Amino acid sequence: MQIRVYSSKAELGVAAAKVAAIKIRAAVSARGESNGILATGASQFETLDALCREPNIDWSKIAIFHLDEYIGLPDTHPASFRKYLKERFADRVKGLKEFNYVRGDAPDPAQECRRLGRLISERSVDVACIGIGENGHIAFNDPPADFTTTEPYLVVELDVDCRRQQMGEGWFPSLADVPAKAISMSVNRIMKSSCLVVAVPDERKAEAIRLTLEGEVSPKVPASILRRHPDCTLFIDKAAASRLPARLPPEVEVVWV
Repeated sequence: MQIRVYSSKAELGVAAAKVAAIKIRAAVSARGESNGILATGASQFETLDALCREPNIDWSKIAIFHLDEYIGLPDTHPASFRKYLKERFADRVKGLKEFNYVRGDAPDPAQECRRLGRLISERSVDVACIGIGENGHIAFNDPPADFTTTEPYLVVELDVDCRRQQMGEGWFPSLADVPAKAISMSVNRIMKSSCLVVAVPDERKAEAIRLTLEGEVSPKVPASILRRHPDCTLFIDKAAASRLPARLPPEVEVVWV
């Protein structure tokens, strides 16, 4: 794993998007198509904006998968991740081949998991652009995360720290308004992606970064498993890097840009 530290969120976003774009272009060149995964949340604003502006990407050959969505939330709700991705990405790139949204308001969430699981199991994912939550989650896999399931998508319970983060970012007016359940891509499925581009700005994520890098890889810190991925880069700003451990695991390299 490499950690690249930037002076600002804007620089971080541009750098993360460039790496994702390189992987996408390479896949299109090699086999005529590419598949990607996109995350949401305030931490992804700059990365998604920069990715939309990357030149020379033939979006007509690219399929995107959605990481997670609240159960019971319609796509018209201000906090809907479908709404977020449609407005911040899908509507901005020309001729996108397909976007496989997680339908959080589907009548049967388990069936929706199976539908998405069948779709993504037919593809190889070239790049996953994800984040890390304040509680160390990846997607909505809150601690203790399930590292063993082979199901691509799961119905999960959101812990109180995760729900507080969603409220704190301004998506919901109160904790009571944040849904208690979601559909999430599994840790195992995320880790199957050929490349992981992990954008994690802001001081409020500094503790999660520290926990990700300290100690053993553990479901208690879901993001710690990223250290086992062969092509994973964390893009962080100086604020998020403020609690980096003095001693890092041997598989981790830090580059100050």
